[in-house]
Amino acid sequence: HVQLVESGGGSVQVGGSLKLSCTISGDTYSTYCMGWFRQAPGKAREGVAAIGGDAVTSYADSVKGRFTISPDNAKNTVYLQMNSLKPEDTAMYYCATGWAFCDGSWKLLGLEYWGQGTQVTVS
Repeated sequence: HVQLVESGGGSVQVGGSLKLSCTISGDTYSTYCMGWFRQAPGKAREGVAAIGGDAVTSYADSVKGRFTISPDNAKNTVYLQMNSLKPEDTAMYYCATGWAFCDGSWKLLGLEYWGQGTQVTVS
């Protein structure tokens, strides 16, 4: 059983920064990708940032240059540093681990593990 717990969300002014954390426990040996997705009200879920077992990262075009994903394998934690935040970054952010989405395709197999989400509001 795999559990993901996010933290670090909150409210921030335009141009500000936040750092999200996702701590993963359980049997993670079988998954390859770790990443962050977000969903704003009335919109579809979208991939934001991901990293594979080879340490190759992928980012949505809308966050390139502003967001950075980084793992701390010793702590079983993956971070999302978000800088220069914009109102359009407002969403519920979800941490996920899986197999296919980290190649830039954001493909979901329906077998991923998800956290409960953390709200980010930029105004």
